[in-house]
Amino acid sequence: MTEVTAATDTRGLETVLLAVGSRDDARVDTLVDAVTEVAVPTDATVIIAHVFDPDSYREAVEQLLETPDENIDPDELAAQMSVTQEIIDELEAESVTTVPRATTGTSGEGIVSIARDVSADRVIVGGRQRSPAGKAIFGSTAQEVMLNAPCPVTFVRDR
Repeated sequence: MTEVTAATDTRGLETVLLAVGSRDDARVDTLVDAVTEVAVPTDATVIIAHVFDPDSYREAVEQLLETPDENIDPDELAAQMSVTQEIIDELEAESVTTVPRATTGTSGEGIVSIARDVSADRVIVGGRQRSPAGKAIFGSTAQEVMLNAPCPVTFVRDR
């Protein structure tokens, strides 16, 4: 069961940014459901954004490329991530146009930066179940995005 927290007005949505990370493998269906709910009615393009910290970027490059000396654009690297591929497959099955995007840096700042770059009309970010005390606040990434995004943010969490 999922919980979605945000304004539900989808009029005028052209670009929806879905922020994903390596820990989102377990909530792909939940995120896809939330994105489909807002993107399909308006035929919005979905930007699937991944933010790599320098270490995870280097590790991903080493896993995906034959030699660590090869260069790969962060957007191309994000497109090859299993979580991104799974989301793209599910959204394209719903006739949703997707574009993978990535950057390096801190997650919250990177998501906000990509949202600004693509003129996102909505950002969707996932989170995990928290303890009773932890429910009073969101995770640091989600909080950073909610406070600084240039558009409304939908927070999706697993129950």
